[in-house]
Amino acid sequence: QVQLVESGGGLVQPGGSLRLSCAASGSIFSFNAMGWYRQAPGKERELVATVTSGGSIDYADPVKGRFTLSRDNAKTTVYLQMNSLKPEDTAVYYCHVIHRTPWGVNAYWGQGTQVTVSS
Repeated sequence: QVQLVESGGGLVQPGGSLRLSCAASGSIFSFNAMGWYRQAPGKERELVATVTSGGSIDYADPVKGRFTLSRDNAKTTVYLQMNSLKPEDTAVYYCHVIHRTPWGVNAYWGQGTQVTVSS
C-alpha cells in the first residue's frame, strides 16, 4: 500500500519561506511523476509544481521564480521550497504521486498540509 507522508506546513509572514516534504513508501516499484497541488478556500485544486521520472520539472505560473521543487536520488521524497510567500499562496498543499506497476497506473494524494501566509 502506497503511503505519502507530508510535512512542513505552517503559518508564515508575507515574504517568508517554508519547505514542504513528501515521502512516498510502500512499493518496490518506482514512483513516477511527483509533485504538489494546492487548494485555497472556495477554489479548485490546482497544480503547483511537478517532476517527471526523467527529472523534468514544471511550475505553475504564479509560483515561478519563487518556488523550487526537488527530489531525492532515490526518487521517493519530493521537496517544495517556497520563498517570497504571498497571502495568495495560502492553501492546503497536497502531495501527488503517479505510480506505475506491471498491473497499471495509479495516482495517490497526501493528506494535505496547511500553509497560511499572513501578517
